[in-house]
This record gives sequence, structure tokens and C-alpha cells, in this order.
Amino acid sequence: MKDSEPHIAVSVDMLDTGIDVPEVVNLVFFKKVRSKTKFWQMIGRGTRLCEDLFGPGQDKEYFLIFDYVGNFEFFRENPKGIEGNVAVSLTERLFNLRVEIIKELQTLDYQEEAYINHRSSLINELLSEVRGLNEENFQVRMNIKYVHKFQSEDVWKALTNSDVRELKEEVAPLIIPDDDNEMAKRFDNVMYTIELAYLSARKATKPIRTVVDTAEKLSEIGTIPKINENRELLINVQSTEFWDKANIFELEEVREVMRELVQFLEKETRKNFYTNFQDTFDVIVEGTPIYGSNDLRNYQKRVNQYLKEHQNEMAIFKLRHNKPLTKDDIAFLENVLWNELGTQEDYESEFGDTPITKLVRQVVGLDRGAVNAAFSEFLSDERLNATQIKFVKLIIDYVVANGYLEKQVLQQDPFRTLGSVSELFEDNIQDVREILSIIDDINENVDVFEGA
Repeated sequence: MKDSEPHIAVSVDMLDTGIDVPEVVNLVFFKKVRSKTKFWQMIGRGTRLCEDLFGPGQDKEYFLIFDYVGNFEFFRENPKGIEGNVAVSLTERLFNLRVEIIKELQTLDYQEEAYINHRSSLINELLSEVRGLNEENFQVRMNIKYVHKFQSEDVWKALTNSDVRELKEEVAPLIIPDDDNEMAKRFDNVMYTIELAYLSARKATKPIRTVVDTAEKLSEIGTIPKINENRELLINVQSTEFWDKANIFELEEVREVMRELVQFLEKETRKNFYTNFQDTFDVIVEGTPIYGSNDLRNYQKRVNQYLKEHQNEMAIFKLRHNKPLTKDDIAFLENVLWNELGTQEDYESEFGDTPITKLVRQVVGLDRGAVNAAFSEFLSDERLNATQIKFVKLIIDYVVANGYLEKQVLQQDPFRTLGSVSELFEDNIQDVREILSIIDDINENVDVFEGA
């Protein structure tokens, strides 16, 4: 633009953020803005330096703002502005989704070589984008401490919640859109949403339906060589079995293949990729899944996570502390596991005929203090010898970890390493009966509730 005639660009919410034109010397505001963030982003359009703009050695040293709607007056009186719902760009959303995936992949569940390599690959992608930011850009300079922080590879080794928030709020809005195909990036958005749902045990019904519908539409134009080359994948994606068993790597393969094919879709079909999936993604369970057996592994993960995070709920608390349950407690657990976290069919498919109360005990175990109290009279040197006490402590450890104990387990390791029950308590038969009675009481509290 240095060697061309003056240009005037008029837009509404298009050129006011996320674009860099160093030659800009005049900004004209015709729209009221109340968001401080957006106001400074708009001003940032004029802050780029530009050498020799007005001739050799005549660099850009200033720019002018013509404010016809009193924005400056408003921010003088309201320095913090009024933050509304600032639209998130596609580039920003793709960055944020990958940040969240990286965060999920750092949990113990995914510390295997394949997952570690996948996480490293994502980190390298985002590192490249952050390191590629132009530090002469006004917006980048305003957030330079965050940019420098996340240009370091060490920070990415174990992201904290604070790191994720800073990446989303301070860094993601600075990322410059690449020249990749728009439809391909929109399909990435759909697939990253599904991948994050898989990793975090959430539902992604609407995005999955979009992928299935897209595969069906692409299958209708199989005469296109690129589509025909990937016919097996497109057929698999349309099946229930695929979504039941797919892992993160198979989902990545779908993303990489289909992002190159969506360009062949008719315009009417493409509109599906302009949907914001935020609402449906954030709901753990909303109605029924896209398929009746949609990813039961996620159901199991949701159950385990819920029970471990809600140990103070009365019904779960009672089971963990060896207290009898009421009918209301049972009803509460059934509602959580059969309605809120999934369906009764999901439960039966994943856990078979295991009673709900027994499952809760398996997941949360028994409180050690409660178990020690139950066996307290046998933990004294005065009543049992050292080997017998060790045997009782093994029982306590087992019950704490598993929530209950089937008596036949006493004939297996680690118990049998100390000898059989009859040998250990040859002279203390009454003690054996009392110990087994306590085990019965613990087990019965899983199956019996007050008022039964």
C-alpha cells in the first residue's frame, strides 16, 4: 500500500481486531464500544510501525483517531468499561481447544508413550504459534509477559489451571490466523471438540452427529478420487461400533483425513460447521447420546470421577464410613448413575449386575478410621500375637482399598503368606468367629438399608 493510492476500508466487527496493516494512519470510529478489551484492540490497528511510509526516511510516527460517537469520553468516565460477550474467533477457539487437550493429556491416565508423543506434538504446534508472534505489534506488547512466559517449553510440561486461563485470555486472542482452508479449520474445531470430550468424559452428541452427517454426504460423491481413497474410513465413521470403540488416535485420523475432504461438500451442507458447540459440549449428559452405546468407557470415567469428587454426599459418605443406608440413599444413587451420568443401560453394559452400593464401595473404598474402629479390639498386643495382628491389618488394608471382602479371598495372597486362618488362630477359634462377623457386617452394609 506504500506505493498505491490511499485506501479506505469500511467494516462492522471485521477489521477492528486481529488484523495488522502497518500503513494505517487514520482510524474512524462510527460505532459505540463499551468493552475495554475491544476498544484497545481497535486502537491497536493504528499502532503498527511502518518504515518509509511517507518516503525514504520518513517513517510512520503517529496515527489519528476520529471518534464520532464519544467512545473516548465514555472510557474517561468508565475506565474499566463494560465487558460483554466478546466473540471468539475460530483461530482463538482452535488454540484454546488444543490447550485444554494438552491439559487433559498430562493426567496419570495418559502417561503412556503414544499419548505422551501426541501431547508433545500439540505443544510444539502451539509453541510455534506463540513464538511466531510479532513483538512489535501493539497488542502483543500489551501482553508481552504472557507471551514470553509461554514461549518457554518448560511451562508446558505441567499446565496449571492458572496457566490455561492465561493462555485463553491473554495469548489466544493474539494468535494470527494462518492461510489454511477455512472449511478444514472448521472441521478441526468439530473434531477437537470431540477429542476433548473423549479425554474429559463429557458428551459431544452434536459434534459427533455433524461428523456422521458429513461422512454420509461425502459418501454420496464417491466418484471424487480423494473421497474414494478414504471410503473405508468414511464408512466406519457412520457406524455405531466406531464411536463405541474409537480412541484419541483414531479420532485424530478422522480429523486429518476428513479436513481435506470437506472442501468437496455443497454449500448447503457446509453450514453445519458454523455452529458453536459450546453449550452442548459443556453439558455432561443432555438427553441420550448420538448412539445408544456411545463410548461406555467415558461413562465409566464419569462415574469414577463423580464418586471420588462427591464423597461428602450423604449416601456416598455412609458407604465410605460403613453406615447403613436408607431407601432415599439408594434412590439418590440410582438417580445419579442412571439419569445424571448416563442411563441404566449404560450402567449394565459397563458394570453388569454389580449392585450400585457395591460399585460405590469399590470406587471410593472404606474410610480407614471406620475400619480401624471396627477391628479395634483385635489390634492390641494383649489379645493377639504379632502374626495374628499382621493378619488383621492385612484385612483392614484390603477392606479400605476395596470396600468389602469376600471370605474366600482370605485363602489367597497376601493372606495365605502368613498361613491359613485355622493355623493362625488354632487356639483362638472364638476370635476367628468375631473377625468373620465384623467382615459380614461390613459386607452387609453394602446390601442392606434401614427399613428393609
